[in-house]
Amino acid sequence: MLLIRRALSSDLASVLAIYNQGIEDRIATLEDKPKDESYMSQWFENHQGRFEVLVAEYAGEVIGWSAINQYSSRCAYDGVGDISIYIHRDWRGKGVGSQLLQKLEEAGRENKFYKFVLFTFPHNMLGQGLYHKSGYREVGVFQNQGILDGKYIDVMAMEKLL
Repeated sequence: MLLIRRALSSDLASVLAIYNQGIEDRIATLEDKPKDESYMSQWFENHQGRFEVLVAEYAGEVIGWSAINQYSSRCAYDGVGDISIYIHRDWRGKGVGSQLLQKLEEAGRENKFYKFVLFTFPHNMLGQGLYHKSGYREVGVFQNQGILDGKYIDVMAMEKLL
């Protein structure tokens, strides 16, 4: 049975491994170099309180994670969260992301977020399917928003009012 729960510091090695898969696979982030434990520890420190990190655990193994990230430091955007979801390669397309997203939205409402935004690649059809199915709408596409492997990459913005 799949368990969705708040991440613990003891989960960070698994969270890091899954994040690095996303970097390697070039489907979910403009990051181009794997991250290390130091990076992940600092990232986790910044994701306490309202900015929750959840993990999906199956048979004692972390197979995915999600996070509410700060969208902007300006107080006008205090109720807007930027979200991330990463799933282990072996578990993509099997419903783990949907369960993580549902629990992340519950956590967002509890923490007084009224809106979630995310940024994805237009070619990440699996991710878009998850978000569309959960009621997110496409806001637009930033053309040539970043460079990955020497090529310009478009980035799609999506949102949902909670």
